[in-house]
Amino acid sequence: MKLWKSLASLVLMSIIVIIDTMKPLDRETFQFLIIDDDPSINRFLITYLRQKGHSCESLTEGFQTATWLAHHNCEVVVVDLKMPKVDGISLISFIREINATVPIIVFTGMGYDEDQMHAALRAGANGYVSKNLPIEQLYSVLSRVLATCQQRALRTLPRSEPALLGAA
Repeated sequence: MKLWKSLASLVLMSIIVIIDTMKPLDRETFQFLIIDDDPSINRFLITYLRQKGHSCESLTEGFQTATWLAHHNCEVVVVDLKMPKVDGISLISFIREINATVPIIVFTGMGYDEDQMHAALRAGANGYVSKNLPIEQLYSVLSRVLATCQQRALRTLPRSEPALLGAA
């Protein structure tokens, strides 16, 4: 079992390195909102994402989300599940009521609790990443979710009919 975990970890790290070097997104920068009650996690994520060229804001209280979203735009929300005043599952549902399309990624220290993961996904989360994994894993999930959302947006754009050229 220990050998299997080591092998799985090595494979995962290899995949992360490959994905991290890929350019899955057409745009270079995105606006992130990070909601985590731990200010050190917020600072770490902001520093990391800004080094990748993105814009970031953070909230340490889930109840600040409605006001922030009413006055700002963001292209992805990163949410912690376990916060003192508002639990992450309720917060995800609330964000979905305000904005049905913004990608929401759960970034939690609870590990891979299957019940919590399924509850978050049912509430409207697009991805789930443990804080125990390397930060590149979170970035990989963020990149994939944003790329998927961009593809969906492109598919829903109205297509214009080509002009008839050279008609007689």
